[in-house]
Amino acid sequence: MDSSEKEGSGATGSLPPPPPLPPNVAPIKAEYEPAKKVLRVPMARKGLGSKGQKISILTNHFKVNVGTVDGHFFHYSVSLSYEDGRPVVGKGVGRKVMDKLHETYSSELAGKDFAYDGEKSLFTVGPLPSTKLEFPVVLEDVTSDRSASPDGNESQKERERKILGRMHPPKTFNVEISFAAKIPMQAIQNALRGQESGNSQEALRVLDIILRQHAAKRGCLLVRQSFFQDDENNYTNIGRGVLGCRGFHSSFRATQGGLSLNIDVSTTVIFQPGPVLDFLLENQNMRDPQYLDWSKAKRVLKNLRVEVRPSNLEYKITGLSDLCCKDQMFSWKQKSTKNENGEAETVEITVYEYFVTHRKIQLAYSADLPCINVGKPKRPTYIPLELCTLVSLQRYTKALSTFQRASLVEKSRQKPQERMRLLSIALHNSNYGAEPVLRSCGVSISSNFTRVEGRILPPPGIITGDGKAFAPKNGRWNFNNKRFVEPTRIESWGVVNFWPRCDVSRLVLDLMRCGEMKGMHVDRPFGVYTEKNENGRLSPVGRVDKMFDEMKSESNVSPRFLLCVLPNRKNSDLYGPWKRKNLADSGIVTQCMAPTKFTDQYLTNLLLKINAKLGGLNSMLTIQQPRPFPVVSRVPTPSSMIPVVSRVPTMILGMDVSHGSPGQSDVPSIAAVVNSRQWPSIYRYRASVRTQSPRVEMIDSLFKRVSDRVDGGVMREAVFDFFRSSRQKPLQIIIFRDGVSESQFNQVLNIELEQIVEACKILDENWNPRFVVIVAQKNHRTRFFQQGSPDNVLPGTVIDNTVCHPQNNDFYLCAHAGMIGTTRPTHYHVLLDEIGFSADELQELVHSLSYTNQRSTTAISVVAPIWYAHLAASQLGTFLKFDEAPETSSSHGGVTAPGAIPVPQLPWLNKNVSDSMFFC
Repeated sequence: MDSSEKEGSGATGSLPPPPPLPPNVAPIKAEYEPAKKVLRVPMARKGLGSKGQKISILTNHFKVNVGTVDGHFFHYSVSLSYEDGRPVVGKGVGRKVMDKLHETYSSELAGKDFAYDGEKSLFTVGPLPSTKLEFPVVLEDVTSDRSASPDGNESQKERERKILGRMHPPKTFNVEISFAAKIPMQAIQNALRGQESGNSQEALRVLDIILRQHAAKRGCLLVRQSFFQDDENNYTNIGRGVLGCRGFHSSFRATQGGLSLNIDVSTTVIFQPGPVLDFLLENQNMRDPQYLDWSKAKRVLKNLRVEVRPSNLEYKITGLSDLCCKDQMFSWKQKSTKNENGEAETVEITVYEYFVTHRKIQLAYSADLPCINVGKPKRPTYIPLELCTLVSLQRYTKALSTFQRASLVEKSRQKPQERMRLLSIALHNSNYGAEPVLRSCGVSISSNFTRVEGRILPPPGIITGDGKAFAPKNGRWNFNNKRFVEPTRIESWGVVNFWPRCDVSRLVLDLMRCGEMKGMHVDRPFGVYTEKNENGRLSPVGRVDKMFDEMKSESNVSPRFLLCVLPNRKNSDLYGPWKRKNLADSGIVTQCMAPTKFTDQYLTNLLLKINAKLGGLNSMLTIQQPRPFPVVSRVPTPSSMIPVVSRVPTMILGMDVSHGSPGQSDVPSIAAVVNSRQWPSIYRYRASVRTQSPRVEMIDSLFKRVSDRVDGGVMREAVFDFFRSSRQKPLQIIIFRDGVSESQFNQVLNIELEQIVEACKILDENWNPRFVVIVAQKNHRTRFFQQGSPDNVLPGTVIDNTVCHPQNNDFYLCAHAGMIGTTRPTHYHVLLDEIGFSADELQELVHSLSYTNQRSTTAISVVAPIWYAHLAASQLGTFLKFDEAPETSSSHGGVTAPGAIPVPQLPWLNKNVSDSMFFC
């Protein structure tokens, strides 16, 4: 309708009727096409920051020059099959076949080198002679599934040749190579100009595949883009037959400074190579083989590879014999003895007798131990234990114990200068200049660390309860002679003691004294409850229930707070049941601690957590002075608040998903969202936590269109909580998202953010807050070093140039002081900014939020909202460690997808504690 039609309709109230249709003419029905929703993409950088003291630092990026830009990578699809047409599925076989193909058919390939990914893709610089090639490849050194044990069908001489190390019979493979795509090398230059596309990502992937192939040819273990060599100097024992293995990560990155090779130290865990018995004794922490648990041994050894003496052939373990070596019988056909039909006579003989008598191999300790089975379950092949040696570089993929994890972290650290030394050696030893495919595309790599310009942001001022402001030094401060900003009173509280050796009387007196020093009045507890000896033999859940029963029988007081003394410092099996009993069942705020020296510093750290959990405030930034509780008509003055955030009602969200440890593929993932409350405060948060399918990174429970009686998602809770506690709707929402990779940025913007927008509409259909979305990454490989200094970079170091993305808005921030090892900066990606922050404002906001963690007196490595979300997910995740999964359960209302495995749901937190910072 044009403007004249609008005016006419407005004057007459209706349009004239349409003209009549001619006869025999049927009207065409217009099809409605809904408007396509515009997909959000990560925003481009608006500019660089300028605030802070400039400093020149080094980074573990090495400049890459690409000499060829006019050529193409040619992508070919590879199909491998056996002679009878069966597809090849074994790991590692593909590389052996393709290496042999290159050696055998170099002329048919026009002398071209190629990069093979180990599976179904092959890349060359320039085309192969034909778009489809087929080759038979004969390989003589592929490990066979056939038994090495004699079966009587061959002569003794033939058997001995096989036993003593003759190669397996040659195998013929059929290899088909078919053209798939052409990737212009110019795409790499386009990526450096910020013009990323599918081609540029694929071109960088090809370069990474070249590095993987180069490492594979050197005999390295490949774990994604990390490579590990068989060198005892790289091994460190972390206990129970598991070794930490140091290697190196290498990957090409498109940066503002051009293409770079990012190299960093990497660590994985492997099985201890060597004699199988030595491994089993270490694994089960035993000294005598007679005490080994052979059922456990069978589980841990299954599918591991062993080398067998004296043939030095390699096999995969399929199990253990049921009987010991001296009793385990097998059928042996003796060629030397014929029956009446002239056939080899079959005799029953023990494994021990066969090896000692007929093979003339002395066995020192195998007689009374089970044998290793390297055959098939229905056709076993038994080898005495002492003839088997575990092959090196076999990844350990099960969950590590608390002790193993701590040991691995401690032994994997390097000081900055040591890390730089190792990286220089790794680059030199890698000898990438000799890689033929890299040479053919003109790639050369500098041996010098890249120099970047950083800035050191000044720390925000901190204010405590005495009203005095101070500047943290080296990212740290303490509460000596200082009081909390808003201390609470600890009343109606008790002490529960699961460790009788703890001096609870002294603990209570010291806690009361230390609390008074911080302005926190601590009443005397109404009771101290020590676990009875006979209850210590119950299950963890039983011990907790028994303790609550005894508290109820001895006192009528309804506790507001319980201090719990646990017997173990880390991962006590009582922790999960205790937290669930208090937070979900009883609605009691609780603080756990473990026996230690009750120094004033320890008690102060304890009180920091308790005060925050009970609603107090420990410290705040000087740019946000205490003010009366805000009302709708009052807007805080910008001069006393964090810029932009404090001028307009702003809700800050922290979002994180925690997954089970490696090896725990069936453990549900825990998604947590924390929201700021009581605006203009940026210190108090509420957490909402849900379970979801294992290893799913995207949060599936942000918003659901259901009635109020059913879970409507975590964002409904967050929005209503902010409105209830702040008495107004947030007009700005700043989202800090942890743990997603760059490939998932679009999902964060178009799936998760869309759900958050929908949740906002529940409060007001016409409400359109402005959003900022920032992803924080810790799992990256970029490190920074002070040239000529043994120390880490200073707290507050920010880098937004050279090694950052060519186009997208990202920066690195080292907010904390790296006291041990080499500081790992947090990589922040600003995906969306509808508020309009300048680069300096945004970096200062992120830096300031690293100083607001209420349970700490240090700047932390990531903004407090993300850290709180991580704590909440971890704490509620312990609820499931002692539970059996219910028959029907999921993330508060249904499985995450059709056919998905139901996941156990978390119990709802009691309303008395659901709004508290229970996670502190």
